[in-house]
Amino acid sequence: MSLYQVQKFLYNLNRDEQMQQVFADNKNKALANYDLTDEEHAALELGDIGLLYVLGVNGQILMHYAAYLQIEWFDYLQAMRDGVDKHGPVRAGIYAMTGGGKLFAQTPPSDKGESFQ
Repeated sequence: MSLYQVQKFLYNLNRDEQMQQVFADNKNKALANYDLTDEEHAALELGDIGLLYVLGVNGQILMHYAAYLQIEWFDYLQAMRDGVDKHGPVRAGIYAMTGGGKLFAQTPPSDKGESFQ
């Protein structure tokens, strides 16, 4: 996995309006200069926030990509949970899960004294 390349792409996309336009017009062209696996390429091309999270993309970088994709904050958080449900625990990076991510994938308890089950 080339997590560095994914994060480098997202970092550049998040701060470069010209790159954002290229990505909007031709995703393959925008991704061509980065050494990505097929899975990473597809996740970026499809805007699969859940898979990108599971691949280990830093949340501080990923949240800006979600905003670029016009994903609302709570939908972004849910997309990460759904990613863990669908693709398994976070595989790399600072969010790597050693416990399987079962609690993270659950909807969080409300502020009414509920707890995770």
